[in-house]
Amino acid sequence: MTSVLYDAPGPRARRRNAVYTAVFLVALAALIWWVVRSLAEKGQLEWSKWAPFFTDPRVWTTYILPGLEYTLIGAALSMAIALPLGALFGIARLSQHRWVLAVAGVFVEFFRAIPVLVLMLFANAAYAEFTAVSPDDRPLYAVVTGLVLYNASVLAEIVRAGILSLPGGQTDAAKAIGMRKGQSMRYVLLPQSVTAMLPAIVSQLVVIVKDTALGGAVLGFSELLASVRPMSANYGANTIASFTVVAVVFIVLNFALTAFAGWLERRLRRGRKSTGAVVGADAVAEFATPGEHVNPGQERP
Repeated sequence: MTSVLYDAPGPRARRRNAVYTAVFLVALAALIWWVVRSLAEKGQLEWSKWAPFFTDPRVWTTYILPGLEYTLIGAALSMAIALPLGALFGIARLSQHRWVLAVAGVFVEFFRAIPVLVLMLFANAAYAEFTAVSPDDRPLYAVVTGLVLYNASVLAEIVRAGILSLPGGQTDAAKAIGMRKGQSMRYVLLPQSVTAMLPAIVSQLVVIVKDTALGGAVLGFSELLASVRPMSANYGANTIASFTVVAVVFIVLNFALTAFAGWLERRLRRGRKSTGAVVGADAVAEFATPGEHVNPGQERP
């Protein structure tokens, strides 16, 4: 099948692709064999190093599940704050007021350019110097602050790009029925752009979940990755096993988040029969310009 964007491969291209696939699979199998053999030679595949995760529930109740709880708390708080803040600054970057545009631009460009780890360290020092936050709660505050500032700036660009990706006729149609700029943004542009923005937003939410590990590595935040060290110390030198189990938990968590977002995206797409916003007669009367009377049952010419 040939289209404007895709040319169907011919016989020679199909043979070449088959050879490339076979070479890749052989190389991948060799890599896996080398990793497994190296682990076996170092004794990392011995059952004694993996048994605690299957036979001793204290490993889960004492280390992994509490770490997962703190990871979810930090990620959930960061998402709950970063999403509306990013949407606010994304819309502000489309403002026609220069001072609003300038403030939003400085915020987005400044915090997007700073590594999130630096933001966490700076926030931790600021909380220690200028606030009365207890040392026990300070890592959580610092992690959430760093994640919010960085990811809100990235989400702002996602929101701005999603709105700009809509056809210009959507805004013109909203103006034609008397909508003001704020009304067209709220009722026409944002509802349509959510579906287009959702994959990028979900990718950024996955980044938030993973970046909570930075707080555990540097600030002593008791998240999932931070549970590896005490597990290794209390259950022998099973560092590889501990990292593997924690990695699997992260994979399952992020896969569940991605699957939920995919379900939500499909639901949103099914809920819209067209790409245009549907405005009822009552809404037309509401958006009518002052001094102009529109009957609910009357259509505009």
